Amino acid sequence: MSDSALDAAGSSLPLSPSGPARAASAASRASADARADSAGKEHVIDAMRGFAALLVAYFHCRQVAWVGMQAFHQSVGHSFSLSTIAAYLTFPIAWGSAGVPIFFVISGYCIHRGGALRLAANPAYRLDAANFWVRRFARIYPVLLAALVLTFALDWFSLQLPPVSHKIREIGLQAFLVNLFSLQGVAGKTYGSNGALWTLSLEVQFYAIYPLLFALRRRIGMTSVLALVAVVNVVSAYVLERHDLQFFTSYWFSWTLGAWIADAKVRSAPQARSSAWLYALAAGFIALGCVAFHFGQYGAFQLWALGFAFYLYKALDRRNGPPRASFGTRLLSRFGDFSFSLYLIHLPIFVLLSSLLFRSALQMSIWPSFGYMLVAVPAAYVFYRLVELPAMKWSASFKPAAVKPQQ
Repeated sequence: MSDSALDAAGSSLPLSPSGPARAASAASRASADARADSAGKEHVIDAMRGFAALLVAYFHCRQVAWVGMQAFHQSVGHSFSLSTIAAYLTFPIAWGSAGVPIFFVISGYCIHRGGALRLAANPAYRLDAANFWVRRFARIYPVLLAALVLTFALDWFSLQLPPVSHKIREIGLQAFLVNLFSLQGVAGKTYGSNGALWTLSLEVQFYAIYPLLFALRRRIGMTSVLALVAVVNVVSAYVLERHDLQFFTSYWFSWTLGAWIADAKVRSAPQARSSAWLYALAAGFIALGCVAFHFGQYGAFQLWALGFAFYLYKALDRRNGPPRASFGTRLLSRFGDFSFSLYLIHLPIFVLLSSLLFRSALQMSIWPSFGYMLVAVPAAYVFYRLVELPAMKWSASFKPAAVKPQQ
């Protein structure tokens, strides 16, 4: 869940040409820097991120607040009322886990976009790994620390209201440190009620290995890197998932798909447009993922990643089309601005509300779940303004200055 407005690449360490060639090279790099500054600004990126955050949040909200579709249908599902209609309309949320591969595909795209632009402008470009890691640390860890502290506070209150929600795991110091160092899924469970944090450990592991991916991209090309990652993805899933270990290699394919799209879009002609059939492929893979979900999350995850990657590749063509995004895209983009904050804090808010209002009992009515969302979304926006936005600015302060051409 990285911020699209923050270019991920560090400073370059190019070979040193002389005279006019050096000036031209510097100008090229400066131009690439300027383009990288606006990398990921497309409305479609923020809209997809906003959609994914709302999808995942409400998916969890239904789990915390509602009895579920089967129990609802058996009890009152045959009655005709506004409440019944509203409940049935939430049926697609059963596949809300699909929001996670959206995040990973977008993250791979946004993280690699700046480096891909610079590499296209200057084949001698080298990623400054240390600067990249510092900026990612500044971007992620202040927000994560605040989210963990908030989770502790909210879960502590929830624990005072028995019966305790089954969503709340250990909230002691050891569990706190496991999650602070992004080792959940490897050295321990997610913290307290904040089960959504399992993906953040994978994201941090992606960041740790990205400089290696970038180096491989320079040597063998992004398509070869994607093929290699696909093999590693399948093998590691077979070895690790059977032992309930969540490691980045089992989910690296979705992230690298996004990086491949960034690379391909940078290398394509500015006005090149991809086939409209990509939308059909996207819909097909997403539908297959929904079917596969009933047999296991891992396979569905890979199919969803492919589907959303096809969609993203085609949707990015719109940046060369009409300048105004649709109302729906602009609205989702607003949610995309604080989607990371919403993702990080929604679950402990839902659990506390359920504990306060219903003593953690699942409700037959779907309406409380909508009310929970009306609390969580504004709370996430406040969290974004108070915590995430300062972290974004701190991260941006480590960005290397653009190289200016010599006069």
